[in-house]
Amino acid sequence: MGDLDIRTAVAEDIPAIVALLADDPLGAQRESPDDLAPYRSALERLTADPNQRLVVAVREGRVVGTLQLTIIPGLSRRGATRSVIEGVRVHTDERGSGLGTRFIEWAIEESRRENCQLVQLTSDVTRTDAHRFYERLGFVASHVGFKLPL
Repeated sequence: MGDLDIRTAVAEDIPAIVALLADDPLGAQRESPDDLAPYRSALERLTADPNQRLVVAVREGRVVGTLQLTIIPGLSRRGATRSVIEGVRVHTDERGSGLGTRFIEWAIEESRRENCQLVQLTSDVTRTDAHRFYERLGFVASHVGFKLPL
């Protein structure tokens, strides 16, 4: 796979991260690469929150993936801490290279370091390839998710 660095995202990564988020039919409708101000503000909020990790995968100086990992302390499951993996994107040139697996394995290991008892994620119902990928990694489609736009 060559040298790959998974590190905390910084402000200079925002254009590349937004490009990854916008590079599919769903993201193209939701993201605005021409106005980065909201993303800069979001990164500041994420950076200030110790339970958030926005990371990038970098190969040869180029951002080739991103994901957000959120650590959630809770009362359910006997006071279990869980993590949520969100906003996973891998550059189209890197798909099938093993980067996605390595990226999710990183998030799982980081969750273990945080003493999480459960790792969860959601994936849009239309992303059937992603569903197969997560199932290959041991994730189980055990719940139905709901959203309410505000």
